[in-house]
Amino acid sequence: MSQYSLLKDSDIPPLADGVLAVLEDVGILCENEELLAKLDQAGARVDYTNQRAKFPSQMVSEFVEGFRQESRPSAGALSFTAPPLPTLNTQVAQLYYDYSQQRRRPGNKQDFIHLIKLGDVLHPGVLAEYAHQPQPAFAWNVQQIDYLAEMGEILGIADWFTWGAICIAHPLRFDKVVADKFVQRVKAGVPTGLTAMPVAGATTPVTVEGFIVVASAELLAAWIAARALNPEVGLAGDMWAGTVDMKTGTVSYSAFDAMYYAFACVEFVRRWCGISIPVGGGEYCDAKVPGLYTALEKAYKAMTIAAFTGQHPTIGQGMLEEGKTISPVQLLLERDLATGLQGIGGGLVPTPDMIGLSAIHQVDLGLHTSYLETEHTLNHFRHSLWLPELIERAGWDGPDAEKQVLDRTQEKVDSLVAQYSKPEGRGEQLAAMRAVVEKAKAELGV
Repeated sequence: MSQYSLLKDSDIPPLADGVLAVLEDVGILCENEELLAKLDQAGARVDYTNQRAKFPSQMVSEFVEGFRQESRPSAGALSFTAPPLPTLNTQVAQLYYDYSQQRRRPGNKQDFIHLIKLGDVLHPGVLAEYAHQPQPAFAWNVQQIDYLAEMGEILGIADWFTWGAICIAHPLRFDKVVADKFVQRVKAGVPTGLTAMPVAGATTPVTVEGFIVVASAELLAAWIAARALNPEVGLAGDMWAGTVDMKTGTVSYSAFDAMYYAFACVEFVRRWCGISIPVGGGEYCDAKVPGLYTALEKAYKAMTIAAFTGQHPTIGQGMLEEGKTISPVQLLLERDLATGLQGIGGGLVPTPDMIGLSAIHQVDLGLHTSYLETEHTLNHFRHSLWLPELIERAGWDGPDAEKQVLDRTQEKVDSLVAQYSKPEGRGEQLAAMRAVVEKAKAELGV
């Protein structure tokens, strides 16, 4: 896969100098004593009273050189790998779009259960009470981990939790909740970095140059902190760049300028530090209602990301409004669209049967017949062509036709949920798990 470049070689040194200056003069806020002590030992200038760590330029340069020594240049052209189909997993949406009622509303318990049932039918494995193959819960706060692990033991599943994302408070603030989880994750040896969501003009300078400097300083501070805690831990992260609409004050993670800032930042980090991180996927888009436009907006964003980074992200996960709202109808449309993308990554099987020389000879110059009439096409079209279940391949044909697609998709959602049956024989386990939940509430003061 081709990969576009936005930076010149001469751009790297002044941007790197900017990052060094930010880390030396501004540093980071860090509300975790253990992490501050490790940074102190690694050479940072630490103010324990104000929970501030600043990084001398020589210290940062040595870490960067170490990261560059670890990196391995890619050999040859990048191979295309199709992303997986959209699923229901740890989408953290506050709102729910109910297409059947044509309205958006705050999510509630019944919506949550509805989504779990849909997810269990689409891809078995969501949460314990309703899923046949319970998947780990998202540990938002490190204090939740021991309780989730205890609940996993009741189910007979070890380490029944996921670490989720590490999202700092931009700019340059590792608050207590984030820092505490960061420390435990790194000590556990789990690859760690930031799921960075800086916003140009709000949490970074509005210029792309200033954005790169501040956002890269945050990423680099996280990696230095991770290695100060655990020299063997893997380094990870991703970049979700946002920009402000100065007319309305809304933030977009899919506008052209937002993608430009993200592409430029990850390219700079790769070329200076030798660390490659992805740009956040097609999921966060500006569209506010489910539909074909929303799916194509996400697909366009995902393909643009692939062009500038060489990595094709998922198209989406059923979200609207930059991740604030989730829509089951949108999720199914995106799964339908993603089946076409998976076909691109299917790989060739150049056997005589697949090549079809007999059919080629039969059709000859096509004066008397066509490949539509051959047995070869009859035998192979189902696995060779994209045959979406919900989306019409004929193209957008106006709002009435789109409404038919959306109505049909809602019917499919209803049909899938109707197939759901609640797992049986888990009553004692659920009672024991609820007891753990009540203990957690009491001990954590929830």
